[in-house]
Amino acid sequence: MRRSRITFVLAGAAAAALVVSGCGGNGGGGTTGKAPAYNAGITGVVNPSDHKGGTAAYQLSSTPDSMDPGNTYYAFMWNFSRVYARALTSYQQAPGKAGLKLVPDLAAELGKSSDNGKTWTYHIRPGLKFSDGTPITTKDVKYAIERSNYAPEVMSNGPTYFNAYLVNNTPKYQGPYKDKTGDLKSIQTPDDTTLVFHLNQPFADFDYLVSSPQTAPVPKAKDTGSNYVKNVISSGSYMFQSYQDGKGATLVKNPQWSASSDPLRKQLPDKITVQFNIAQTTVDQNLIAGNSTLDIAGAGIAAQSQAAALSNSSQKGHIDDAQSGALAYVAISNAVKPFDNVHCRKAVEYAVDKVSAQTATGGNIHGDIATTILPPTVSGHVKYDPYQTPGSKGANSPEGLAAAKKELGLCGHQGGFSTNLSARSDRPNEIAIAQAVQASLKKVGINVGIQQYPSGKYFTDSAGAPAFVHSHGLGLMMTAWAADWPDGYGFLQQITDGRAIKASGNSNLSELNDPAGNKMLDVAIGNTDAAARTKAWGDIDKAAMAQAPLVPLLYRKDPLYRPDQATNVFVTEAYGMYDYLNVGVK
Repeated sequence: MRRSRITFVLAGAAAAALVVSGCGGNGGGGTTGKAPAYNAGITGVVNPSDHKGGTAAYQLSSTPDSMDPGNTYYAFMWNFSRVYARALTSYQQAPGKAGLKLVPDLAAELGKSSDNGKTWTYHIRPGLKFSDGTPITTKDVKYAIERSNYAPEVMSNGPTYFNAYLVNNTPKYQGPYKDKTGDLKSIQTPDDTTLVFHLNQPFADFDYLVSSPQTAPVPKAKDTGSNYVKNVISSGSYMFQSYQDGKGATLVKNPQWSASSDPLRKQLPDKITVQFNIAQTTVDQNLIAGNSTLDIAGAGIAAQSQAAALSNSSQKGHIDDAQSGALAYVAISNAVKPFDNVHCRKAVEYAVDKVSAQTATGGNIHGDIATTILPPTVSGHVKYDPYQTPGSKGANSPEGLAAAKKELGLCGHQGGFSTNLSARSDRPNEIAIAQAVQASLKKVGINVGIQQYPSGKYFTDSAGAPAFVHSHGLGLMMTAWAADWPDGYGFLQQITDGRAIKASGNSNLSELNDPAGNKMLDVAIGNTDAAARTKAWGDIDKAAMAQAPLVPLLYRKDPLYRPDQATNVFVTEAYGMYDYLNVGVK
């Protein structure tokens, strides 16, 4: 998923002790109890509490791609949407590796597999209701999947796994907006609590797949397509009181929610507010001053803020430098000249100074130098460096400069060329990295113009819209990626499989489409041997990198800030940021 989409943290002890920080009025330090500790939220729960009441106030430097659970693909929204949308499965509420355990959510139990992994059956909990009082049935789950996976003209964000792996109708099902009388026959609902999925091949990770918010139920009668985001009907512990596009949202307790049918949620604050389009430095300042609860983006405080916070002992104790399981990288478009030539792509691989990119964001607090697609926290990672330069200095080393120039000669551009690099305008750290990449490439004669676009529409309208990429000459695109679930397939498929390329909401920014690589993914996910699958992910990583589709920059770490008034705060390994499900306030 897109980062700032599902990630996980390289943490210490799985069975972590609870850490209690002070009860002071702001983020500068408590007045009683233990002083807050640096990285305490990685291995423990900070400020554990069942206190009810108050308002949890979140802020965001941009806008979400969407708050519609079926039309979002940012990690922070997959995390936050669980407050108001219950998927079939979810992750255990715990820091450390215990937080990677799948548990039933809307479903009463995990799925039952049959037909050699091609059929999966789920039973949802009985007696559940939407926030408007209508019963939740499996037909609502089926409809949610139909709208999110079979209507790209309306729902352009999000992955396409169900579309790819469910048996399709003959003739092909066109989705609920084009085919209002149609029915996706590969999902059966024999009764109101039973759901049966029929796949076109075995899929070993299906329980992970249905943890996506795309399985959160949507009542067909209340669906208004792209406008549903303005009136989402809740299945979770909170419901929308208001939503203003570009401004924010307010959620209040859902009176139809019952703790007896939901072992994961606690429903602690009276109200949850989310403010959009607040400058990142202002978000940071409000956290430090104790004027907000959390930064919902989960991407860490900006470089301008972190140096002062880390040098202040009382503020440093409120920081968790979480290894997010995400990869920050430069995607290289195979469809924008001259990058249709692999040697031009390899020239970029050799030329980029990764140390300068790391330094631009404040050093290794924001991540370690990356050389592979799979981060070390993802199963299948193999340590190797196919485009090695001394010290990862790229064209700022004689060897890197020579290798890049050799590749430029092989692609017919010995003197270099010009191209454009996109970055998100509301992410200062990403822009700083883009400027470092720009300087590296200039060393070999590649002149780069940086084009900035807002995060909320980055994937629907610009970097994730191939026609826009081609017409605007975006040969290079800044992005970051994290696993949809914690294994190699959940990381690799949407960014390396050519069949995942979409006209809008595209995540395969490189437009890599290698039939052999696509086939490797299919074979691996259908293998019931876990060890063989793990090895396959590393092999697929190497096969993809041989085609130079992207420049791995950093295995991301994000210095997150937790004010004293926030309770039940811990970094979830499932999303690589603070878990938002049961955050409360003092």
